[in-house]
Amino acid sequence: MFSKMMSSLRPSPIQMMAERTRQAISAGRNVVDMTLGEPDFPTPSHIAEAAVRAIADGQTRYTPINGSAALREAIVRKFKRDNAIDCTMADISVGCGGKQVIYQAFLATLDPGDEVLIPAPYWSSYSDIVGMNGGVLKPIETTPGTGYALQPEALEAAITSRTKWLVLNSPSNPSGTAYTPAQLQAFVEVIRRSSHQSFFILVDDIYEHILFDGIRFATLAALAPELKHRILTINGVSKAYSMTGWRVGYGCGPRALIEAMTKIQMQVNSHTSSISQAAAAAALNGPQEEVQRRCQVFQGRRDLLLARFSEIESMHTPKPEGAFYLFPDIRAFLGRRTPDGTEIADDAAFASYLLEEGLSVVPGSGFGMPGFMRLSYATSDSQLHLAADRLKAAVEKLA
Repeated sequence: MFSKMMSSLRPSPIQMMAERTRQAISAGRNVVDMTLGEPDFPTPSHIAEAAVRAIADGQTRYTPINGSAALREAIVRKFKRDNAIDCTMADISVGCGGKQVIYQAFLATLDPGDEVLIPAPYWSSYSDIVGMNGGVLKPIETTPGTGYALQPEALEAAITSRTKWLVLNSPSNPSGTAYTPAQLQAFVEVIRRSSHQSFFILVDDIYEHILFDGIRFATLAALAPELKHRILTINGVSKAYSMTGWRVGYGCGPRALIEAMTKIQMQVNSHTSSISQAAAAAALNGPQEEVQRRCQVFQGRRDLLLARFSEIESMHTPKPEGAFYLFPDIRAFLGRRTPDGTEIADDAAFASYLLEEGLSVVPGSGFGMPGFMRLSYATSDSQLHLAADRLKAAVEKLA
């Protein structure tokens, strides 16, 4: 009845845990929810007001498939202003979130057996989007000892004649790893000297504005303009501007690739909401001080949790440079038993146990790294303290 692809498509591990959490809360249980990567701040008022004006002005009709002229002009300015990337409106694709832009890029380029290189841990949707479009995910192992950072020699060993894409996400979901210009330059050198020169590089910069400790953001297309014809830079307004529900993402890349993606979008959803596009243009064109202030709040929350988690024996939590996630190593707790005698066989079992103890997290296996877990700290300090209390108490009960 259904396609072969459907038999291999798995539900999102993030959404599965989020749904289990909603059910637990609906049943009257008190649960600290750290599953979804969604800022807890409201959309800034000047952005919401721009959307209201767009409705009042009658901006409720179709826009061009790859985005309204006003939004694409704002994106071109943003890339020039923030990233030193020169592009034109014709190099821009706008979709319903960055996920749609990524999906269309893979659909436009992947043939069965083509390999997509992604450092693990990785955002879970990358894996499924690759598989849905006939590609083969080829994870590149990283370690908590290096802060989950991809190493140049590991990248070099992974590239083959079957490589079609390399995916780099910085700052990373789920690890918060952010690459310095020197680290990115090392990747550029690997790509330059590779005997295989036909693959694309997808650079996912969605957490660009959430960086800590004075780290300056860097992106590949600015460091290696000679590779621009192979780089698709993805971004959006969801994380920095607390606009997750508005569903606006965008990409800047090679003209031929953008045109192919636009042909696909023509048959998928035509374009994202005209009102959302007006709001996104206001976000990119408007004041950025609130984005910077919220970044400081996220850094304070990171530091709070790192301090509290340091009290938990046998759990190692690398310090992230950005985004709003922690990715602790929980392998020391596997094989232990809960008070009722149930064995914690894997990270999924550990997440289920924590949910019973009033804390909801996502198992690391959903991000390509079994034995770890992801926690989003996009919530209040009081909830973070409660989460740390419950986690510490839960692991102390394990025999």
